[in-house]
Amino acid sequence: MINVSRIYAGHSVTGDTLRYGEKYTGNVKEAHHHFPDGQKPKTAAERRPVVVWNVSKRCNLKCIHCYTDSDEKRTHGELTFDEACKMIDDLAEFKIPALLLSGGEPLLREDIFELAEYAVSKGIKPVLSTNGTLITTEVAERLKKIGFTYVGISLDGIGPTNDHFRGVLGAFDRAMRGFKACVEAEQRVGLRLTLTRHTYKDLDAIFDFLLENKINRACFYHLVYSGRGKSEDDLNHGETREAMDIICRRTKEAIDSGVDLDILTVDNHADAPYIYMKVLRENPERAEEIRRLLEWNGGGANSTGIGIGNIDWNGNVHPNQFWQDKTFGNVKERKFGDIWMDTSDDLMKGLKNRLPLLKGRCGKCKFLRMCGGALRVRAFRTTGDPWAPDPACYLSDEEIGLE
Repeated sequence: MINVSRIYAGHSVTGDTLRYGEKYTGNVKEAHHHFPDGQKPKTAAERRPVVVWNVSKRCNLKCIHCYTDSDEKRTHGELTFDEACKMIDDLAEFKIPALLLSGGEPLLREDIFELAEYAVSKGIKPVLSTNGTLITTEVAERLKKIGFTYVGISLDGIGPTNDHFRGVLGAFDRAMRGFKACVEAEQRVGLRLTLTRHTYKDLDAIFDFLLENKINRACFYHLVYSGRGKSEDDLNHGETREAMDIICRRTKEAIDSGVDLDILTVDNHADAPYIYMKVLRENPERAEEIRRLLEWNGGGANSTGIGIGNIDWNGNVHPNQFWQDKTFGNVKERKFGDIWMDTSDDLMKGLKNRLPLLKGRCGKCKFLRMCGGALRVRAFRTTGDPWAPDPACYLSDEEIGLE
């Protein structure tokens, strides 16, 4: 996860402590977002993982690029309420910084609010990842009352573009109702968009939407080839660069005009050197600071298997939410922390120290400490080798020092 607001536009946001090991200097009321009382990890490699919990596989939409291949059917063997509470106890003991409740559509789980309340009672900060179509005024007010740190609503373009990718007519209008309800309830809310060859064309319109509706956070996800998300839907390298240029330009324009905007890109750590090179050309006096922050973060080297983890609806533990065909254990049988720190599995052992294992362009890249080999699951999906180069790297051989 690369914070464009901080790295490119120099704007401090609440996740700076988690991502870059520096104290947040913005709104004091939000300074507790991940670490209370100014606490911060000594290194990115020592961070406990943000855990994505797919609470259910059920969903009311039919998204083209769904990484869990979700549908309306209830899946056999979902964690019961008691089993989920025991898992939350273990996560609290392991001191994770946040629990992201995802799906499917998490609001279809009947006990989702009770589970979130239980997580809060154990000191865990809940985050909701939703398609937004089920958020009414009453739901938004309850989310706020429970204490959700953040609600991320997925959108994949404006109007018909979104409905096409979501597979249901009217999904856009219902998501708009969800955004409005959260804003009116003063629930912190943001937008999530997956970059594909079709959705990236709406980026300027997406930024217009953010500014017009006073939504101050957005995460732009690079496509990961899992579930229904296929490589043929991905941007080519030129389109990715164009998308990144739009995201950087619109972010800086908004922040320079006084807007408090928190913009992130996710799932392609090549964004780090790409933005660093932009800063080096445009504002060289900031370049050393940016290099230091990005190398502290470490990119992919400190993400999957370290800073991000996944538990599915049945309690299986995976490297991340896109790698659900690889399981390390089940929380019904062992504590999450014990599973997570067990390096007897070759993949988990490698993820904990992947830089020496990286091959090809990734292993030789001069930005290795900054990018960390990007996303290993994407390399695995395309080559069968988790240590092969990430095919979504859009930097040229010359840029990474391989002339």
